[in-house]
Amino acid sequence: MNMTVVGTGYVGLVTGTGFANLGNKVICFDIDEDKIDTLSKGELTIYEPGLEEIFKRNIKTGRLIFTSDPQKAVRESSIIFVCVGTPCNDIQEADLTSVEKVAKQIGKFMNGYKVIINKSTVPVGTAELVKNIIEANQRKKIDFDVVSNPEFLREGAALKDFENPDRIIVGTESKKAEKIMVSLYRSVARTGRPIMLTDIKSAEIIKYASNAMLASRISFMNQLSFLCDKTGANIRDVSKGLGLDSRIGPRFLHAGIGYGGSCFPKDVKALISTLKKYECDSDLFEAVDRINEKQKSVAVEKLKSVMKLAKTVIAIWGLSFKPKTDDIREAPSIRIIGELQNLGATIHAYDPIAMENAAKALKNVKFFENPYDAAKNCDALVVVTEWDEFRNIDMKAVKSLMKKPVVIDGRNIYDKDELKKLGFTYLGIGR
Repeated sequence: MNMTVVGTGYVGLVTGTGFANLGNKVICFDIDEDKIDTLSKGELTIYEPGLEEIFKRNIKTGRLIFTSDPQKAVRESSIIFVCVGTPCNDIQEADLTSVEKVAKQIGKFMNGYKVIINKSTVPVGTAELVKNIIEANQRKKIDFDVVSNPEFLREGAALKDFENPDRIIVGTESKKAEKIMVSLYRSVARTGRPIMLTDIKSAEIIKYASNAMLASRISFMNQLSFLCDKTGANIRDVSKGLGLDSRIGPRFLHAGIGYGGSCFPKDVKALISTLKKYECDSDLFEAVDRINEKQKSVAVEKLKSVMKLAKTVIAIWGLSFKPKTDDIREAPSIRIIGELQNLGATIHAYDPIAMENAAKALKNVKFFENPYDAAKNCDALVVVTEWDEFRNIDMKAVKSLMKKPVVIDGRNIYDKDELKKLGFTYLGIGR
């Protein structure tokens, strides 16, 4: 099939590359000409494990091409995936500006029947909005269908999630579009992954509901962590005991210093906004969001309990919002570093992948090439992101490098008794 993917961020690049690897001819379109030039040269603009190999292979075969020409992008494909960003605006609603611009271009350049697929995370009712905008911008009436096909790609495992998804949600009210979508995903469905067909509005809500549920589990455990701290219980044991219940399961039941990234924070806020728009109660999700924002300050509060932070040097291990990605959007590290600097601390930082992106967002931070150098002569260490290389690091050597052996284990990745035997002042979350 010939298809266009609009937007070359994490979702767009993985989606475009993934479909090209399945034998389709894919045009990736973006208005950022510098990004298109970089991608056309075979250079990835994001970090995603496993993506680079198939990205370069499909460019070489000619199945994956890039353009900043909207007319080419629309007219040369019968299937158009919309994978543009929908960040929160000033009033915490999903900003649909980019979606609306894409719809206008599709209407303007449409030259035959097309299936327009909303893969961006958008509020319920967006498919109808897109349809109306396309119709208003058509030069002559041409049939098309709008489909909701939300993405469930985890950064750091996005390629795996594309190739082996838990489910494929397709929201459509057109039998013609349904047939095309089932054919498009046939090779993936053969792996035993179900294609769930539903109405458009249900598909749009499923995406927000999924992210809000996962965010709720995280905030649930983070709020319980305070009770564990006060009573001497261990949040890791509580998590394990909960997860062994087959009705609950173990995933997303880990206390820490809050969730971040491009999805959970904005999607919870956007769901709150949508609920209010339709005059529905939103207090549960408001609490989830409020708990998460508070949790990002926990590491600083724990440090303040054991030292005065003025004129200290603090090491930060991990800057990305999660492991296996260079994405720092809404990363807890940004809040933590800002609060520490406001209290007079100097920051030494290390991350295996995300330092280049972090350097654009942070000021007066000294970056290091390895975690040992970052910890050298520091008064405390805060582990923010649970990268694998931090789990098995030589903490005895780290202690010898630090001015004061204080560790805030923001992701509970260490054995607290082992670190205490080494002479560390150890503070975890709910432990």
